[in-house]
Amino acid sequence: MKLDNSIEKIFEELNKMNGNSSDIVTRIIEKSNRKIGYIYLESVSSDDKISNFLNKAIVNMNKKKPFDSFYDLIQNSIFNSKVKSIETYEDMYYHLASGFTVIVIDKCDKAIVVETRQKLDRGVTESTSETITRGPKDSFTENHNMNLGLIRKRIKDPNLWYEEVKVGRRTKSKVTVAYIKDIVPNYKVRKILDELNKIDIDAVIDTGYIRELLEKEQKSVFPKVISTERPDFACTSLLNGKIVILVENSPFVIILPAVLTDFFHSPEDNYQKPLNVSFSRILRGICFFLALLTPAIYIALMTFNQEIIPDQLLISLAIQRDGVPFPSAIEVLLFVLTFEVLREADIHSPSFSGSAMNVVGALILGDAAVAAGIVSPIVIIIVAATSISELVFYDVDVIDAIREWRLLFIIAATFMGLIGFVAIFIIFIAKLTSLECLGTPYLTPFSPLNIRSLKDSIIRVSRKKLKERPEYLTKNLKRLDDNYEESNS
Repeated sequence: MKLDNSIEKIFEELNKMNGNSSDIVTRIIEKSNRKIGYIYLESVSSDDKISNFLNKAIVNMNKKKPFDSFYDLIQNSIFNSKVKSIETYEDMYYHLASGFTVIVIDKCDKAIVVETRQKLDRGVTESTSETITRGPKDSFTENHNMNLGLIRKRIKDPNLWYEEVKVGRRTKSKVTVAYIKDIVPNYKVRKILDELNKIDIDAVIDTGYIRELLEKEQKSVFPKVISTERPDFACTSLLNGKIVILVENSPFVIILPAVLTDFFHSPEDNYQKPLNVSFSRILRGICFFLALLTPAIYIALMTFNQEIIPDQLLISLAIQRDGVPFPSAIEVLLFVLTFEVLREADIHSPSFSGSAMNVVGALILGDAAVAAGIVSPIVIIIVAATSISELVFYDVDVIDAIREWRLLFIIAATFMGLIGFVAIFIIFIAKLTSLECLGTPYLTPFSPLNIRSLKDSIIRVSRKKLKERPEYLTKNLKRLDDNYEESNS
């Protein structure tokens, strides 16, 4: 709706729109026989900035300056780098809620908005969700412009482009798509922007909303985007040919496309020796299958396929199970559920008491259950090893996906033994093979096989040999000049 040309009507309409909210502040000043009014929300604006700069600029305005209109005179008398012109009530309220002050002039149907926002977010701190042992200690914050700056200060390249979309009918949250123009294929950027523009939702509070809405096709419990707090990791992904999406008021950004092997990597892999990194990635791969398959294999062997177990081991297991009233499947499910409860309690408990209490709880419960003959010691070992194995992954979505597929494997092994286990494993591989993100298959570079991209998937080669970007992400492959080694030999 267009602005009225009367200050009183504008104030009246604004109060009607906002239900006479207590944080609306209005004032009228008379200057050169004209009324000038300004409006701001004291909950998001800085009163000091308004009093010390804006108010003084209006009061000390020189009418003798050669401007055609009173409006131009005011606009050019304000000492602020962010000054805009608006003409509708919708734009007015959006800027008010964003920390701007609106200046209205009597008998003028346009208004001037000046940034006077106060700092309502924390400064740059160390990441709390991703442990940092090596590498930069800064992390993204809730301040959108600060997040853009954390990327810009690392990549000083004019080809780093930001494209902004406002998403959410009520929140009108800024969503910025960051990419390097000469690396990322244009069709991928256009596809993401088209998807963002199609989103029709009341609110976008965090990147989790965008992640869920972008993954609406090909439903899967495995994440197809990476979520991170670390600017260095986001910049590395941009330089590889990926796209980063930042959402206003969220300290997490999402990176896409993601493939399964990305979750076996760590942001700190870039700061360690290749041999150590390769060992860590292989270890994460082993832990992935241990966390996913171990309980189901135990159930299948103990329930249906005991002939596969060596005799000596089978006798040992039978002795341990002597007197246990439940079948193997019930034992495993009982303690898997117990460990999941402890994990949820650890997540939601205060940091000063959570971990210690849950370690004690696990020890006491496990020891008491074995002593009471409810479960066998081998089940405690298997479930504990399974739970520990999944902790090597920092992405919560991957851990949740492992938990859900592990339950399916357990159910199949309970009813059909190794046959059910193999059947679910085939379905599991088929499901992963069918997934893709922005045209990139989820099991890349293994399926389809891409020899060039294998260099930095599981086994990490030295940086001097890693001359090309992943072929499945970009056609601009050159990362390191071929003459580098010759010039340094």
